[in-house]
Amino acid sequence: MGWYGGHMTGWGYLFMGTGTLVFWALVVAVAVLLLRDGRRPAARGSSPDQILAERFARGEIDPEEYRRRLDILHRS
Repeated sequence: MGWYGGHMTGWGYLFMGTGTLVFWALVVAVAVLLLRDGRRPAARGSSPDQILAERFARGEIDPEEYRRRLDILHRS
């Protein structure tokens, strides 16, 4: 036997459904934040050479720019 003799009103269904949606939205939001934040510490600990190589691998800079910046890094 449930609350109130097993009868739930329309408001009860509304609050139960809303609560379930809010719960799952929070679970997804926390998962996204943890996954996105998990990538940042590796970038913070990377050397300038590694960061430059990653940018080149992603296609953000061309080979000439990569070599020029790498030369500048090794000169200083």
